[in-house]
Amino acid sequence: MEILFLNETNKGVEDFKPTIRTSIKKTLELENLGSDFEISFVFTDDEKIRELNKKYRGEDSSTDVLSFPLDDDYMLGDIIVSLERAGDQAKEYGNSLEREISYLTVHSMLHLLGYDHIEEEDRLEMRAREKIIMKELGIFKGDINEK
Repeated sequence: MEILFLNETNKGVEDFKPTIRTSIKKTLELENLGSDFEISFVFTDDEKIRELNKKYRGEDSSTDVLSFPLDDDYMLGDIIVSLERAGDQAKEYGNSLEREISYLTVHSMLHLLGYDHIEEEDRLEMRAREKIIMKELGIFKGDINEK
């Protein structure tokens, strides 16, 4: 498994890399996939993620994470996390920033693997998968409707 990290912020992110690797590895393992994949992981800020959200999703607002799956056997896709939004959400939900980044990584990995949460049935399925993975990581909190 190869993870290409890019930090577009002025914040240190080195301490989060082991958590991200573990979260990706556990997601692949519990989805019964090998580890022969490449993923791009970008830390950015609210302004940049807002631009991307507007350009690719037509939403003129910032968001916590964006996922861009690729139709490739080896390269799964890109995960882009707003470090600012992740920090705000960690405070809002009473989580550590590390736990929030782990959750956003798992959430985004499931998107890269084809899950979505547009329809209620799909949302429940995706939340159930997130819950299982977060429990396996030992950092699950609350019920399946919470982050």
